[in-house]
Amino acid sequence: MSEEILINITPMESRVAVVENGVLQEVHVERTQRRGIVGNIYKGKVVRVLPGMQAAFVDIGLERAAFIHASEISQREGSAVENITALVHEGQALVVQVTKDPIGTKGARLTTQLSIPSRYLVYMPRSSHVGISLKIEDEAERERLKQVVSDCVEKEDIKDAGGFILRTAAEGARTDEILQDIRYLRRLWEQIGSQIQTCGAPLVIYEDLGLALRTLRDLVNPKIEKIRIDSRETFQKTTQFVAELMPEIADRLEHYPGERPIFDLYGVEDEIQRALERKVPLKSGGYLVVDPAEAMTTIDVNTGAFVGHRNLEETIFKTNLEAATAIARQLRLRNIGGIIIIDFIDMEDEEHQRQVLRTLEKQLERDHAKTNIIGITELGLVQMTRKRTRESLEQVLCEPCIACQGRGKLKTPETVCYEIFREILREARAYQAEGYRVLANQKVVDRLLDEESGNVAELEAFIGRTIRFQVESMYSQEQYDVVLL
Repeated sequence: MSEEILINITPMESRVAVVENGVLQEVHVERTQRRGIVGNIYKGKVVRVLPGMQAAFVDIGLERAAFIHASEISQREGSAVENITALVHEGQALVVQVTKDPIGTKGARLTTQLSIPSRYLVYMPRSSHVGISLKIEDEAERERLKQVVSDCVEKEDIKDAGGFILRTAAEGARTDEILQDIRYLRRLWEQIGSQIQTCGAPLVIYEDLGLALRTLRDLVNPKIEKIRIDSRETFQKTTQFVAELMPEIADRLEHYPGERPIFDLYGVEDEIQRALERKVPLKSGGYLVVDPAEAMTTIDVNTGAFVGHRNLEETIFKTNLEAATAIARQLRLRNIGGIIIIDFIDMEDEEHQRQVLRTLEKQLERDHAKTNIIGITELGLVQMTRKRTRESLEQVLCEPCIACQGRGKLKTPETVCYEIFREILREARAYQAEGYRVLANQKVVDRLLDEESGNVAELEAFIGRTIRFQVESMYSQEQYDVVLL
């Protein structure tokens, strides 16, 4: 199986696509103005203690106060966790780390159990535990890695060494590579520690890497054959990062200088559009219906036009098998998290049920997010969870539609602006013109003339053409046309 990572960089946003055998499996989007904050460490201030919820709200300098539960502060576990009032009080400074981005109306989720990731390790300065990723199954390798960490800590003569978790990428790593990671993490923690002592609150003390470098650190595995980057500046940054921390993948990095946009070349743009639709067609003629809601996401499987060649039970079984593979891909592609309920078509044969569940489990093994299939309810629904840390693709790219009271979704004016920029770049490469006129909705034109005016000026300078804007009152927020002058 060949896997590639495509990295598309513009001043406004960074996008990463993971492609397996030519098929898009994952897409990550990070807007420059709205970077995710998972992994960031803050010195915050407790603004409200809620004894009834065993929790507190902490001001970390964001629009909404963040939320922390007593179990994320206490050193004890389970029912032994102290009352929140014994752990914190209003006005207290607290060093915390973000575990979940603010999503919808919910503030960020926090912990005081700090952890800092590197290529092979996660460093936990306030723990003494050495753990190993469950994905490393070989017992001899697990023992070797534990011993390597122990030897490295002893060699460095580190007092209060803290704890380490060996990541999946550590499988097969040499002692010198792990030692290099330990030294890097210790240096970083010393910098953070000195800032904690001197800074006021609320203040960000440590920010996680940007999307491109985070991708190299977290997503690259031996199966990844190529990492193509369409920005020379980002390519140089990643080359330097790789030389310092991941020299073994240096030969897989590649700068893509092509005229055609990299996401167009691999059909990623079309796949992103399809990932925002409710209905997902299956090759057999069946289809899925994906409905994200506040409490959970439901996925319904339908046979559609597929009637099979033998009997109804066989038709249902084949559709469900195909749906299990498609569902695992859609969860990754859309980055759906939380509780997920899957309504497969009812199957009489228990062996068929087992095979469909096994197929779903096997496909989910390739998912970077932690998943857990709980089982089948009495109604025949499959219950599962997928760890949610960042917003889903739909939450990043879309906003609730004002016209339909939130029953549907529209792309944001920001998203439409960036699509317009990409369309102008395509036109500029394909045709000679004196300039361009953009026809669009009022909100989109307002944004182009205000917040995006700097980006418009940069784009004009880049293509050497003028860009004009015209409001079309009948256009919806997602509609636009780019006309050659």
